Amino acid sequence: MGDERSDGGHDGFDDWYVQAFPQVRGALALAIGDADLAEEAAAEAFTRALVSWRKVHALDSPTGWVYATALNHVRSTLRRLRLERRHQQRLRAGPRSYQPPPEPEPALWRAVAELPPRTREAVALRYVADLSEAQVAAVMGVSAGTVAATLHQARRRLAQILADDVDKERTR
Repeated sequence: MGDERSDGGHDGFDDWYVQAFPQVRGALALAIGDADLAEEAAAEAFTRALVSWRKVHALDSPTGWVYATALNHVRSTLRRLRLERRHQQRLRAGPRSYQPPPEPEPALWRAVAELPPRTREAVALRYVADLSEAQVAAVMGVSAGTVAATLHQARRRLAQILADDVDKERTR
């Protein structure tokens, strides 16, 4: 038993934790303005550091890793709280407060259906899913310039199709 470690391979963690935890917790509390959330985030980050101690210990700055991990935990927690708050507000407002967006005109849907498949995809991602051009490019696996050009051509083609539809309606 002389060679076995009693700490399960976590050499140095305890000493580092005792030294670094108060500093990390204090810096987080100052940065985010919430001592309780700072305590929670620091504890979570140090727990993750313990689980991955061999990897974390080998880093140039284990404490920097813990700060980054703790700040990511704070961001996730705040994002979750915002979503919960919005959900609670919707519940309190009742079912009538939600108004779905109006359906697009059938003529517009018909015009979009006439576009080539990749162009339809770009239009749907940009204008229905409300993704940025960069996000559309990432989803489609093309450059942002290709997306911009495709959307420009789509808008031009849609205007042409819709104008033709209006002309047809006038001549009836």
